[in-house]
Amino acid sequence: MPIAMGRIKTMLVKRTANKLFKEHKDSFSENFDDNKKIVMQYADVPSKKLKNVIAGYLSRLAKRHED
Repeated sequence: MPIAMGRIKTMLVKRTANKLFKEHKDSFSENFDDNKKIVMQYADVPSKKLKNVIAGYLSRLAKRHED
C-alpha cells in the first residue's frame, strides 16, 4: 500500500486547530470559506497564510469527525 504524500502541518497549526476545534466543535464545518471566518473570530492569527492553513486543517478535522 503506497503512502500518500502531502503537505506537512506544523505543530503550531495542529495545536491551534485542535484547540479551536475542541472549544468550538459545533461552529466548524467541511466548508473552508466558512471556517476562515470562524478562525478570524476565535483566534488572533498574525498572517493570512497561517489563517488559511488552520482553516483548511479544521475543515479536514470536521470531515473526519463526521465520519
